[in-house]
Formats: sequence, structure tokens, C-alpha cells
Amino acid sequence: MHLPAILALLGILLLPSPALAESGPDADRRAALETLLYQDCGSCHGMTLRGGLGPALPRDRMQALSPEALAHIILHGIPGTAMPGWKALLSEAEARWIADHLQTDSRLKTLEQD
Repeated sequence: MHLPAILALLGILLLPSPALAESGPDADRRAALETLLYQDCGSCHGMTLRGGLGPALPRDRMQALSPEALAHIILHGIPGTAMPGWKALLSEAEARWIADHLQTDSRLKTLEQD
């Protein structure tokens, strides 16, 4: 097989499949993840995500990071800070859902509101 053909095949294999893209948490689990976000994460980041022990998590600030970076922080925490990793309780897809939620559906759009 020629190198260009191998590279093309590899490129196709690395593309996200539509089935994988749609395989996020179901509606019940999404509701549980949102509760986790506002209750458990809220215990440090504030129940309305306006900050506390941890920094505020407004939507506009979360959009400064990639969804992958946010999911990594959610799963692995931030060493040397109070931010724990949640990998023992969350799958990568669930951490990605939380990251996406923080960037698009968070109740706190910006700290400037209200």
C-alpha cells in the first residue's frame, strides 16, 4: 500500500463517527450531571457558580477553554489546588457533557449579569 493511501485511511479512521458523537449521557444521566454540577461543584464554585473556594464558572469564561481542556480538568483536577479530579465518578463522555454544558447552557452567562 502506498503512503498516501495509508495516510488517507488513517485520516478516515481518526474522524469522529456520528454514532460516537451522539453517544452522550441519556436524559436521566444529564439531569443527574446537572445536579452534580450545581450541588457538588457548587459547594466550591458557589451554588450559582459565582465563585467561593473555587473561581466563578461563568459561560463566557468557560468559552475561553476548549471542551477537551475543560473535560480534562474535570476528570483530573488541578494539582496544587483544591480542584479534585472526578475520574472515579465520571466517564470521559460525562465530563465532556459537563464541559459543553458550562460553555453553552450554564445558568451563569457572565459575572456582569444581574
